[in-house]
Amino acid sequence: MDVYLPIANLAVDGFVIVGLGLVTGMLSGLFGVGGGFLTTPLLIFYGIPPTVAAASAASQVTGASVSGVFAHSRNDGVDYQMGAVTVAGGMLGALIGAVIFNLLRNIGQIDVVINVLYVILLSSIGGLMAREALQSLWPERFGGSGQRSAKRRHHPMVASLPYRWRFYRSGLYISPLGPLILGVVVGILTMLMGVGGGFIMVPAMLYILGMSAKVVVGTSLFNILFITMLVTMVHAFTTRAVDIVLAGLLLVGSVTGAQLGTKVAQFAKPEHLRLVLAMVVLTIALYMAFGLGVRPNEVYSVVPL
Repeated sequence: MDVYLPIANLAVDGFVIVGLGLVTGMLSGLFGVGGGFLTTPLLIFYGIPPTVAAASAASQVTGASVSGVFAHSRNDGVDYQMGAVTVAGGMLGALIGAVIFNLLRNIGQIDVVINVLYVILLSSIGGLMAREALQSLWPERFGGSGQRSAKRRHHPMVASLPYRWRFYRSGLYISPLGPLILGVVVGILTMLMGVGGGFIMVPAMLYILGMSAKVVVGTSLFNILFITMLVTMVHAFTTRAVDIVLAGLLLVGSVTGAQLGTKVAQFAKPEHLRLVLAMVVLTIALYMAFGLGVRPNEVYSVVPL
């Protein structure tokens, strides 16, 4: 593992990185999101190469997931059988992602691909969150409804898959191929983007697999814990893009920020918090999209020697 921090002044740079971790940790505590999908863009803005930012952010997500898994496990909020299937898929996805990562880096396109993926991802998440928040705050103006439609148990495509298993804690009788494929997709995204994948895993578990809401968050964290751990090791030994100093500073900041964010969230209205987060996410997406069309100050990429 090499050190890629643009260290002109170690004390100043270290303070800034801890501050970035503090911001993403506060977002985690405030909004109930992992914060990983914002860590990488913020690091890129600071001047960390996208490859290093994505690889190092995964280790931060690993550390932040540990306490969450333990907390949900004490309340029987983790379906370990479902988690084992998604972790198996995630491991396969991480290996596929490593091949894609190295291929794109060897041809000098990995930085562009990471930025494009983040623009698409953040735009989608920000748009959905903004619509949900606006419908909650002003239902008569934005087409919201006070009554939720009946939740479908699982998607018809999942119901059509063969070899069904019983997942007792999730209350499901479905094929393991559905969660396995979901795990593969999340594993690839984690490898390429340094995200935990909870923003995909949680809604997919609810609305595609039809899992019980009681175990969704805990099971997602269980999956994220092992996949980001594997992704960090794969990056460390194959792409060599993990900056251990950067990851450690991020973790220190995020742990502290999560505690602060949780306390602040107790006094704020959830709909207002979601709308603020949506605006933050959309602003970052627009800034990154703008950056894709502007010549950078330093035209370079991290490539293997």
